[in-house]
Amino acid sequence: MKVSIKIIHWLPRVICILAILFISMFALDAFNHEKTIWQQIGDFLMHLIPSFVLIVFLIIAWKREFIGGIIFILIGIGFSPFIFMHNYNMNQSVSMSLMIILIITIPFMIVGILFILSHRMKKKNLPSSTKNHEKSP
Repeated sequence: MKVSIKIIHWLPRVICILAILFISMFALDAFNHEKTIWQQIGDFLMHLIPSFVLIVFLIIAWKREFIGGIIFILIGIGFSPFIFMHNYNMNQSVSMSLMIILIITIPFMIVGILFILSHRMKKKNLPSSTKNHEKSP
């Protein structure tokens, strides 16, 4: 693989892992002194469900880049209005709500675009014998 293809191959994976770790940090608010340790662990695992779902989508994207790219773009586009409205209802600030959208959902849209770009670059750079072999039944 060329260096540029390797970079485009690994960049969406690394960005996605970092974005999932960032989303996972929000689960830490499950820990407080008012609940038992088992209740806190249960709440923590409940807060990690979005991260677990994103990990499943990352595994899909790792194996099938084009499908994974579409999934991550749809995640970014689909959740943006919900996250915006939730944050706007909490702080009544359009600019702060848009900033939160940029921080939370835009990385997943970028990941989706990069997965699709990686898929296209690899498909374009396949040797001609491999391309003919893939088309045959």
